[in-house]
Amino acid sequence: MPTAREALLDAALSALATRPWTAVRMVDVAAAAGVSRQTLHNEFGGKDGLARALLRDAADGYLAGVERALASDGGATEKLTATAVWTVRVVRANALVRGVLTGCWSERAPRPVRCGTPPVSSVPAQRRADAGTPPPAELLRLAGERAAAVLGAFGPDPSAQRPPTDPTAQRSPHDPAALAVRCEIVLRLALSYALVPARPGTGRGPVPLVRHVLEGHPVRSSEPRSRR
Repeated sequence: MPTAREALLDAALSALATRPWTAVRMVDVAAAAGVSRQTLHNEFGGKDGLARALLRDAADGYLAGVERALASDGGATEKLTATAVWTVRVVRANALVRGVLTGCWSERAPRPVRCGTPPVSSVPAQRRADAGTPPPAELLRLAGERAAAVLGAFGPDPSAQRPPTDPTAQRSPHDPAALAVRCEIVLRLALSYALVPARPGTGRGPVPLVRHVLEGHPVRSSEPRSRR
């Protein structure tokens, strides 16, 4: 059974599916969640606090999806490709994630509203939400760090040669900086597809380009390198 906070967040999301944020009323959210408006106030402090909680949940949900993709079957290339596919899908489908990850806001998503004072809520989850959602570049960095950590655990294909134009060509294949660059490129490619889809009928998605990016740094699809 969901908690009152979870029920209120779900009710707010349901309201956003049918109307803009400016038309969402707190009394309606509380009624849909089956709780009193005082309970809503206790949890979020008001509409701005609810907005911050929704955005924080959207950012956390995106990162949780990244971790699920990275935990999928296959080698590092497959895992990073799955992360790109997840990013495209969720950005297209979820206006809140699209906003926190790209800064492109629609009427179906509240814009970030900074808390005017240091977080003082008695609810730990709300104090975290009131502290603010990571800006798009920071959220992308967090996702890239998770991907780089997984990619770095796999050994390279020793027969592959990186293109001479590759800016990381002079670096060790497991240099964290080089891995971070590649992961950021893949994530930014995914965002470009999410915002500007391929032409209809071409059958092109992010996967071919992601694999093209990774050709200069192939990784084994079997087992992670053993750590000494």
